[in-house]
Amino acid sequence: MIRKHIFTAGPCLLPQRVYDEAAAALRDFAGTGVSVLSVSHRSGEWVALMDDTRALWRELLAIPDGYEVVFMAGGASMQFLCVAANLLRRKAGYVNSGVWAAKAMKEAQGFGNAVELASSADRNFSYVPRGYEIPEDLDYLHITTNNTIYGTQLREDPVCPVNLVADMSSDILSRPVDVSRYALIYGGAQKNAGTAGVGFAIIRPDILGKVERHIPSMLDYRVQINNGSMFNTPPVFPVFVMNRTLHWIKDSGGVEALEKLNRAKADVLYAEVDRNSLFRGTAAVEDRSLMNVTFDMAPGFENLLDPFVDYATRSGIVGIRGHRLAGGLRASIYNACTMEDVQALVNCMKDFEKTYGRW
Repeated sequence: MIRKHIFTAGPCLLPQRVYDEAAAALRDFAGTGVSVLSVSHRSGEWVALMDDTRALWRELLAIPDGYEVVFMAGGASMQFLCVAANLLRRKAGYVNSGVWAAKAMKEAQGFGNAVELASSADRNFSYVPRGYEIPEDLDYLHITTNNTIYGTQLREDPVCPVNLVADMSSDILSRPVDVSRYALIYGGAQKNAGTAGVGFAIIRPDILGKVERHIPSMLDYRVQINNGSMFNTPPVFPVFVMNRTLHWIKDSGGVEALEKLNRAKADVLYAEVDRNSLFRGTAAVEDRSLMNVTFDMAPGFENLLDPFVDYATRSGIVGIRGHRLAGGLRASIYNACTMEDVQALVNCMKDFEKTYGRW
């Protein structure tokens, strides 16, 4: 059987070690003799895992004292609601860098005045908006640091005159982050932090408690903080997988070591995209994502898209077709993706060119 090289955008590839530990925990969690699917979330063993998971987040991202870390069901889409419900009083600013940023802004508009400050829609979200004015009367500015669909990434931590909120679903834990520059960081786990079913939020608590509206308990960050992310039964299996993924990141040298590997992987793949006569990159070179490499067939070779996907599939390449809204091709090379995986894709592209290229 051909080894699979997985490039799906999410749920994503996980380290083999995490698969093995998750499989073992389905039978016996922490030596209790009980499956992780059935363990009491009030048991000492589970509370210890929750505490350990929060501690790992703090360690890996050097989260300053005073910030809180919570885990909630619903992924980033639930956080779109939570951010606005908890923070939007007068006006919020949103940077529209792609589909998920636009969805976050749409959800916020149900709570108040959420305005678009900048957008890259004019060039099909192929670049990261910069140089826009940030009004100082905003309750917060919302950015999305990585665009999974169109393959762009904001790699620096902005300096912002108002509370900065960031959706880091698809590049969290792939690089060091200066958490102190943000009032709130959130995302879904299913890219670099585990599997689908749980979201995370890193919150500076002084931003909370300022809105006058009623906030449903499940959306209220204060309720989640005060109850240790267990106001209701947490999504135990996704949290367990998150915990094991964070341990793997730590044992791999932390986010600093993974950033070096992620840059190296991206450099190898982008170099082949730029060299190969059959392909072209779709994101602005200066804003190319290290997590989601988007590309397409070069002009004149558009009819080879489906044949290439079929060829790649036969070569063990999984999840290479682009998002349904963008088309083309996409390789998601999150933390658990290895250089071997990337090289397999590069070799596949080279072999395909030998068969179909014009020389």
